[in-house]
Amino acid sequence: MREKRFSVRALVLTVVLTVLLTAALLAGILCLLLGKEGMSMAQAMVLINTQFVGEHDIGEAVDGAMDSLITGLGDRWSYYMDAEGYARQKENKSNAYVGLGCTVSYPETEGLLIEAVTEAGPADKAGLKAGDLILEIDGVRMEGEARSRATEYTRGPDGSEAELLVRRADGIEQRFKVVRARVEEHPVSYERLDDGTGVVTIRNFNSRCAEEAVAAVEELEAQGVERLVFDVRNNGGGYLDELTTLLDYLLPEGTIFRSEDKAGHQSSVQSDAACVDLPMAVLVNGDTYSAAELFAAELQEMEWGIIVGTPTFGKGFSQQTFPLLSGGAINISTAKYFTGKGVSLIGTGLTLDRELELTEEQEQKLKNHTLDPAEDPQLQAAIQMIAG
Repeated sequence: MREKRFSVRALVLTVVLTVLLTAALLAGILCLLLGKEGMSMAQAMVLINTQFVGEHDIGEAVDGAMDSLITGLGDRWSYYMDAEGYARQKENKSNAYVGLGCTVSYPETEGLLIEAVTEAGPADKAGLKAGDLILEIDGVRMEGEARSRATEYTRGPDGSEAELLVRRADGIEQRFKVVRARVEEHPVSYERLDDGTGVVTIRNFNSRCAEEAVAAVEELEAQGVERLVFDVRNNGGGYLDELTTLLDYLLPEGTIFRSEDKAGHQSSVQSDAACVDLPMAVLVNGDTYSAAELFAAELQEMEWGIIVGTPTFGKGFSQQTFPLLSGGAINISTAKYFTGKGVSLIGTGLTLDRELELTEEQEQKLKNHTLDPAEDPQLQAAIQMIAG
């Protein structure tokens, strides 16, 4: 009987000791991972939840703390997103959104000028046309601050209805009801100019960029173009695999990308021998970042293309997005990246073959996608340089 009681006590004691040791081990691991600062934040959360007597929104407080934490890193490329912001980022990077399905520009006076309507999209189904001017969305005039935040009004839940006041090309004002729906955006557009130049505009390196850019080049080659100009002005970058897939398609055999993580581990990406053998140029400006900068740098480094435009910032870090339990996420720099020959763009930006600025009017037209190729001095300079 004593032996049985002893066995039970021993078992209980063993279980208790195991739990205590496990807890101590976990606490030790947490201390190592979080450090004194991280443990202090956790301690503050415990004290707030157990001791604070005032009215408060803990979610809002945590959002503010997380934002300050990432901002405190002093890295302009790292940031915190709450749940809503994270959902919006995922939507943007997919090159798809729920909205009206039209591309707009911003005239000097008022409204949103429809430049193009997505075929079979919400705006198209409602009867809107290129050249229509959107004056109001759901009773809000598209002018001043409201116009600068137009996306907040054009986008919304799938199936939601937007009421638009529109001035048609003939000057008649008319109301339309448009049912918002999922619309796929095209990150790439292209055209063949009369002089035999193929112009490929890449707006970002997010989803489907490489696929659409390759298709554009193939179509332009079929049309018999003699040279290619890639326009990555105002391109903020995107996914690494989209960049390297496109570079591999365009460039001959060689190393086209290198990176190094925090632990010092290095990796590289190779291009095969298949390539596009045409004279090439890349247009850049101060809003050409990240993958777009590397795209231009690699074509130049492989002596496959020239660069024309204005100086770029010189981003040399890649970021990774980490989802959080709250539904939000942090986007932080996790690696340095380099050209195939190991050159970093940090602090220097691209080396331009020809520096040439646009006028303010031309810059505005470029942003609004209304700059005529014949009136684009950067494009014309690039064509002249590679036409030979």
